[in-house]
Amino acid sequence: MKIIGNLLLILLLAGCTTKAPSDEADIASLKKTTQAIRDAFARGDVAALVKFHHPHVIKYFGGNNVVDGRQALEKGLVEMFRTARMEFVDHKLESLVIHDGTAVETSIFTIKVTPKNGEPPTLSHGRAMVVYVRDKDNPSEWVSIREMAQAAP
Repeated sequence: MKIIGNLLLILLLAGCTTKAPSDEADIASLKKTTQAIRDAFARGDVAALVKFHHPHVIKYFGGNNVVDGRQALEKGLVEMFRTARMEFVDHKLESLVIHDGTAVETSIFTIKVTPKNGEPPTLSHGRAMVVYVRDKDNPSEWVSIREMAQAAP
């Protein structure tokens, strides 16, 4: 009876593992997506950036600065890129959890903001938590559905 109990415990614990066989492929495809997002920012490519976001995306940037939906995201990006260039100059992954087609990424980033009016560039440091969901219909495989950003420590 003790052997059966131990076997059941092993089976139960094996079912609770956090490392699924597809994790490595998921991690690689998500990293490819996040790099493509940063590259699209550097190009000012609004159309590409919008495609990396779920139709019902919500982004929280502090206070009343909330972006709700792809249309609002597109409008904000067009306005932003009209006056400045933005480039991720640093991105450090703090944590990444992937489970059942959902990924939660926490990272520290630095964005170089270069105004188009000739003013000197500035650096913006932040910490973001982004929730991605797998999207089989999207060439990037992953789309952002929720994001929160704050000043970095």
